[in-house]
Amino acid sequence: MVFNYIWVAFFIVAFVVAVLRLILLGDTEVFGAMVQSTFDMAETSVSISIYLIGVITLWQGIMKVGEDGGSVGLLTRIVSPFFGKLFPELPKNHPAIGSMMMNFSANMLGLDNAATPLGLKAMQELQEANATKESASNAMIMFIVLNTSGLTIVPVSVMALRAANGAVNPSDVFLPILLATYFATLAGLIFVCLRQRINLFQPVLMGWIGGITAMIGGLLWWFSSMSQDQLASVSSVFGNGIILSIIIAFILMAVRKRINVYDAFIAGAKDGFSISIKIIPYLVAILVAIGLFRASGAMDYLLVGFAALFQLDSALIDALPTAFMKPLSGSGARGMMVEAMQVHGADSFTGRLASVFQGSTETTFYTLAVYFGSVGIRKTRYALGAGLFADLIGILSAIAISYVFFG
Repeated sequence: MVFNYIWVAFFIVAFVVAVLRLILLGDTEVFGAMVQSTFDMAETSVSISIYLIGVITLWQGIMKVGEDGGSVGLLTRIVSPFFGKLFPELPKNHPAIGSMMMNFSANMLGLDNAATPLGLKAMQELQEANATKESASNAMIMFIVLNTSGLTIVPVSVMALRAANGAVNPSDVFLPILLATYFATLAGLIFVCLRQRINLFQPVLMGWIGGITAMIGGLLWWFSSMSQDQLASVSSVFGNGIILSIIIAFILMAVRKRINVYDAFIAGAKDGFSISIKIIPYLVAILVAIGLFRASGAMDYLLVGFAALFQLDSALIDALPTAFMKPLSGSGARGMMVEAMQVHGADSFTGRLASVFQGSTETTFYTLAVYFGSVGIRKTRYALGAGLFADLIGILSAIAISYVFFG
């Protein structure tokens, strides 16, 4: 519902601004530019969608290989002690743990649309253990917040869109997104633990959180001492190396279990194709709306006013629409990111920062509406506040880290 209002507002505001430009400035070309933008952005959105079909289909197939080959199960066993402390209400080896782990895995790979069905399945299983069916349980809130904080290891969709828009090295945003999403996830985790009175100083939690934080902090300290060229080189090696390592590890474990890797891949890829097709209408809708908004001049006026009010760097201002849209709509933020790259260049600071914004948080309002709505939850308690807090930390982290890497 929120996105509906925003989408309609784009059209209405764009039209009003265009009329004012015609009346006050005598700009007789603004209507023509707006109509042309609808055709241009419709064509662009379909071209991008076609490119994404291959990427999402590929990674859905790879994830299916990982699932059948036991890679996901192995990961679940590894994190079970950690999950047991975060979800104390759930019985040991509850089926929701496996579904949540698959959902997190999809999010970590940047496959937002692939993660949604897994998340809905996890919510249904969590609802079965929920004593109060109309009110969100503690386990549901923890899952939702960890989901919306969007910890991303391999931002596949973001890198695919950067490649489609001509980025020289699409994976150069890999490490900045990893760092920003980690800080967002950590903030959301701490927020929920404090509200649920989960003891953060338990040895298992301290070991996991402290160990990962120390590793991330060490990486950030190391990267901050590098030159821009060194950072680009290291980020490229890490990003591409981890992606290839994940693919090979999934395949090798499947072979070891005597799984027909090809058939497993095809089964997963078929699901990926159907998921990819569903993206097209949403991408067309938002890109056309954004194109109208920009062609009318409304976006320029908005950004100039924001820059004058807060005295921020213009390159940062140009990327902020992606950050503003992301909590409301993934497709909307994706459209903002694509627009930023097309206008300013995929390898500009604005294009890179918009890409980091896109990968640094999740669609909080959308996720809450769909996930809670799927199981009839009417009382979401503090889930929205916790999710938005994690989003804020993710956005602030994305800005700081992007200046370190690309500033």
